[in-house]
Amino acid sequence: DHTSNNNHDVISNNPTVNIFGDGHGLKLALNTAQTGRIFQDRSHIFLILPRTSEMKGKTIHNLNVRGKRGNIVQVYPAVEYDFIPNKLAMKSSELLHVQWTGSNTHKNKNKGDAGEGTDGTDRNNLIQMSDDVGKNYPLELSSASFWSNVESLTDPDADGTDIAIGLASSGYYCSAKGTKSCPAQESLSEKSKIDNKLNNAPASYFGHVLKFKGGGKMNYLCSRNNNFSNRSQKGSLWVE
Repeated sequence: DHTSNNNHDVISNNPTVNIFGDGHGLKLALNTAQTGRIFQDRSHIFLILPRTSEMKGKTIHNLNVRGKRGNIVQVYPAVEYDFIPNKLAMKSSELLHVQWTGSNTHKNKNKGDAGEGTDGTDRNNLIQMSDDVGKNYPLELSSASFWSNVESLTDPDADGTDIAIGLASSGYYCSAKGTKSCPAQESLSEKSKIDNKLNNAPASYFGHVLKFKGGGKMNYLCSRNNNFSNRSQKGSLWVE
């Protein structure tokens, strides 16, 4: 600011720096009208939580979502929505954190906004499919047997059905009827109906850190972003 105008460390336009000594300098292409401006603020804030006692010393795999809203041309050089990793093999002694982040104002409309649900928004969820990967269709929760093999270390009172409901609704419902970590008014039994394209669900979801009782396999998809054609948001998980 103006109080530093006599400070010799203040930068100037296109300065010549005496790199070699004796006046043999090199000029910088520096415009002081630009150095204080922010053209694209790509900074992010994230929180790293401490491990619980049950998590200490164990490998935790991160199952997340990458990509952005739009078709393959509109998102280039990024990619369309996809689970990452979309194929994961792990041991039953290891843990899995399923989570994702999204936005309600991604500002992509000028380049195209192809996708489902409200323009300018990201939504994701995770629903079990048939063991036959050729059957590109979600299972109803009553038929989704994989979740009986799963426990949550971040919501120990949640059973497999509670976990499946949270993942399928992107956290709009946090359980079937409520747990110690999920108020009953936020559960499937009491909360108002979810929008069928997840428009009223959260864009980001903390999810669960999952513990497995044994081995198993699950194919899964996102009901909103899997378009049964060129746009595919599916994945497979093998627990040994």
